[in-house]
Amino acid sequence: MDDVNEWNRQIIEEFRANEGKVGGPFEGMPLSILHSTGRKSGQERLNPLAYQSVEGGWAIFGSKAGATSHPDWYYNVTADADVTIEVGTDTVEARARVAEGDERTRIWETQKANVPTFAEYEQRAGDREIPVVVLEPR
Repeated sequence: MDDVNEWNRQIIEEFRANEGKVGGPFEGMPLSILHSTGRKSGQERLNPLAYQSVEGGWAIFGSKAGATSHPDWYYNVTADADVTIEVGTDTVEARARVAEGDERTRIWETQKANVPTFAEYEQRAGDREIPVVVLEPR
């Protein structure tokens, strides 16, 4: 856990120092920072996440690099939908909702076309459907 937290901390620092741009595995990818509230701890949690601009907000993806379980942030935003997202130099209060049906399919297929790594994550995830979460400004 400490390694993941340290890795995230470094990405967040780089993101903020470079107006939302980072190198390494996220180079060239639209990246955001999700602020959510830990469902158990009640503490603020920060997660750097790829995003896709969608009508009325942004979509983020619970890929967890293709793990067979959902990421912790997903459970946080389904427990408390009031979140904040940093995109570039903007910080926006938003409300999270899980996309379903045709909306989810459209957004997910676009993400896989734009960033083929997400198709790999889908294969690794096995039977788990990777959640697509839409964040709408509030």
